[in-house]
Amino acid sequence: MLENQADQSICYWIATTAHSLRRAISQELVSQNMTLRQFEVLAWLAADGEQSQVELAEKLGIESPTLAGILSRMERDGWLEREGCAKDRRRKIIHSTEKAVAVWNNASECSKKVRAQATLGLSKEDLDDLKRICDTIKHNLGVNLMEPMVVVQDDETKSVAEKTFA
Repeated sequence: MLENQADQSICYWIATTAHSLRRAISQELVSQNMTLRQFEVLAWLAADGEQSQVELAEKLGIESPTLAGILSRMERDGWLEREGCAKDRRRKIIHSTEKAVAVWNNASECSKKVRAQATLGLSKEDLDDLKRICDTIKHNLGVNLMEPMVVVQDDETKSVAEKTFA
């Protein structure tokens, strides 16, 4: 039988919490005729401005062909435009349109509603601690969304991971 140590697993805590948040936001976005992935695309464009399709795919943690379909629907709806890069014809630069502003504002309200529900009963200090802890975990794991993910497989790294996430 499989042994379950979920009550001691930071991966389980974070993954199930993230899943709950993503599910709640998805349910709210239905009223805006928007998917979670479309929301995430607009969120990254709002945060970092125009960027290449490859950079955006990396930030979303999905393959470029998967993102291409999402972007095509968003472009069809007038939320964004893809333009060729003068220096590299294969590279597509993504930027939001004026039409996306109203869509983004409505979607942001959905996000705020979920955030308010998710943080019920948490103090400002709790939220500051949570942010600090999440930042520390990302730092410890060397997470930088602008760099490609590299998986290191050596005995030392494996033993640290097993001790941390087991």
